[in-house]
Amino acid sequence: MAVYYPQHPSHPHNEVNMARTNFQYEKRQRELEKKRKAEEKARRKQEVKREDPEGGAAAPDDSTAQPEESAPQDA
Repeated sequence: MAVYYPQHPSHPHNEVNMARTNFQYEKRQRELEKKRKAEEKARRKQEVKREDPEGGAAAPDDSTAQPEESAPQDA
């Protein structure tokens, strides 16, 4: 005698077409986004190098810097 299991996942009447996440696609999209951001960052870095050939951050303007006062010498 066959036993009827209506809740069994292999039963043909229990087929529900659920949308499944495509993890490989999502992972690839994240990787592509990371790569795009890294390329953008490298491009910005190159632009900064071209603008400031000495390298490093922009140096403070010497015209606005105040000279240091030396302590008066008692003779």
